[in-house]
Amino acid sequence: MKNLEGKIALVTGSSRGLGKEMAIRLSENGANVVITYHSDKEAANNTVAQIEKGGGKGGKAFALQLDTGKVSTFDDFFNRLSMELKSKWNATNLDILVNNAGIIPQAPIASMDEKTFDLVTNIQYKGVFFLTQKALKLLNEGGRIINISTGLARFSLPGHAAYAAAKSAVETFTRYLAKELGPKKITVNVVAPGAINTDVNREAFKNPQVSGFISQMTALGRVGESEDIGGVVSFLTSDEARWITGQRVEVSGGMFL
Repeated sequence: MKNLEGKIALVTGSSRGLGKEMAIRLSENGANVVITYHSDKEAANNTVAQIEKGGGKGGKAFALQLDTGKVSTFDDFFNRLSMELKSKWNATNLDILVNNAGIIPQAPIASMDEKTFDLVTNIQYKGVFFLTQKALKLLNEGGRIINISTGLARFSLPGHAAYAAAKSAVETFTRYLAKELGPKKITVNVVAPGAINTDVNREAFKNPQVSGFISQMTALGRVGESEDIGGVVSFLTSDEARWITGQRVEVSGGMFL
């Protein structure tokens, strides 16, 4: 299905992992995609090449550097974005924003240091809030915003308190955003992955005890894969999902039911 043909999507943190899979799926459904990366330009360029290698199968792509934890850099980012949209695609606006970029540091509450806490909060919540605010001036009426949360905002595993609390803030922000943007027919939803086998935690999942525990605690009996997430994000950005807004969709295979 090419139900996103002609649409332009911005996916943060899409040089690898879940963000890369989301970008590819959006492209396969016809969207042109802006890839952002923090430091790994080579990985971002590889994602762009993989998208454009599809030729007529999907859309086009280009990559821009972005630190979602530094709000002070956002004006410069959007200036660069506007120039690139105009020069590459003769476009001025966005149709889709996916706030995916993030980090997952692990530490018990008793040993969490303030520097790491601030970093998590800046990237996972403050950055999402103000990047979205800046993006609104480019987002077309009838657009789509997808915020990426986590299953850890519903169930609790030791070591993830700061991360999960920031994601819970994003979920609340999503509902308020959906309410305020409703008059512009912009839908805003949360996708909350469960335990997913990405490059961030692939080494841990190679441990049979870890992967076995996750599989036993999941209704569908396995660890999640990146491919399980991208299609859900793509659906929520499509016209078929036009009557869904302010909702949290957990994509965890039924973990800890």
